[in-house]
Amino acid sequence: MSTATLTSKGQITIPVEVRNDLKVDAGDRVEFVLIAPGRYEFVAATSDVTALKGMFGQAKKRVSIESMNAAIAKRGAGARC
Repeated sequence: MSTATLTSKGQITIPVEVRNDLKVDAGDRVEFVLIAPGRYEFVAATSDVTALKGMFGQAKKRVSIESMNAAIAKRGAGARC
């Protein structure tokens, strides 16, 4: 098990074996996910957006960019009233 010490500024150094396993490097983002009261999971947030493709299955209805823009414009115009 790897350990780290919290500094007075609230910072830790992630042990090299953990960084290697998570494939994170300087500048990468990580998330702390609450999994139970007082218990967090440390997760690398470095996945490419293309990894989300297919997450919700096939689209039931195809929508054009033009109709999306029209809906956005309509909703935006209504919000100003």
